[in-house]
Amino acid sequence: MNAASSPLRFLGAAWFAPVMGVAGLSLAWHRAGPFMGEAAGDVALALAFAAAVMFAGLAIGWMVRAARFPEAMREDFAHPVRHPFVAAVPVSAILLATAAVALDGPSTIARGLWMAGSLAQLATTTWVIGRWWRGNRPDGLAWASLTPAMFIPVVGNVLVPLAGVPLGHADWSAAQFAMGAFFWPVVQVLVLVRLATQGPWPERLQPAVFIFVAPPAVIGLALVQFGAPIALGWGAWGIALLSLLAAATQLRRIAALPFSIPHWALSFPLAAFATLTLRLATPGTPMATFGVVALAVASLVVGALLVATFRGIRDGTLLAPEPVAQIQVATPA
Repeated sequence: MNAASSPLRFLGAAWFAPVMGVAGLSLAWHRAGPFMGEAAGDVALALAFAAAVMFAGLAIGWMVRAARFPEAMREDFAHPVRHPFVAAVPVSAILLATAAVALDGPSTIARGLWMAGSLAQLATTTWVIGRWWRGNRPDGLAWASLTPAMFIPVVGNVLVPLAGVPLGHADWSAAQFAMGAFFWPVVQVLVLVRLATQGPWPERLQPAVFIFVAPPAVIGLALVQFGAPIALGWGAWGIALLSLLAAATQLRRIAALPFSIPHWALSFPLAAFATLTLRLATPGTPMATFGVVALAVASLVVGALLVATFRGIRDGTLLAPEPVAQIQVATPA
């Protein structure tokens, strides 16, 4: 196998999305403890361990890729559509730190992982927003380059309080949370305007429509973590529910697509929605039943995605060149 066709060349940052999904599902199972007993905690621990192993393996692979194929790494950072997925790396670290704190309490490892993830997320957000100031250029805010993936680097800051508050960093958590909460409606409007003016994003990115569910779900969890009035958590849950119902209208189109890594965009949003639902529910209520159902759906989806990923790696359909739509940048008259 020559270097040009090496699977490692195609190990882009989007491959960290499975870590986000599995770690998020671990948090959902942890939250299910009051409804499902100690077995839920055991499942959460197993999922967190699996996510940590995946993260370590991908991090090593990514570093080797950077050394062997630096031009491929530079292309990921420069690409108008793929560059937001770089934020999946620090987001994965934040989620792993959150799972570690939830399952084992504050620790030196969790604190170090959280600090590294939150600072890297801030740096990524600054870098992405800095690109916007370059205007309507291939490396700037080109409308056609805006997809729901833009929520990951910009709005991903709202994840920081989930581990930051129990680690004793409530002030910094509030500051970074505000960054993501402020830009959530900004990015949402930008993506919708892009949809209206440029038409749908590339078909293979259609699963990313579920990313709309993640910001309100995580914001609701963070607000509850801060001790905000529970009504605000319910309000965020309502927005997440509406976003989920709207995204579900695209399931038939998504199911018809050949499997690819963008399908993992379903995983973390479903897990985050299940986590918020269980966090707001009271045992024995209809909401508790709905939360368990949401957890079951998220678990089935993640399980199916894992099976499809293993098959894709085995068959050679993943870690291979993928079709990329050409971005047409409008030029001022």
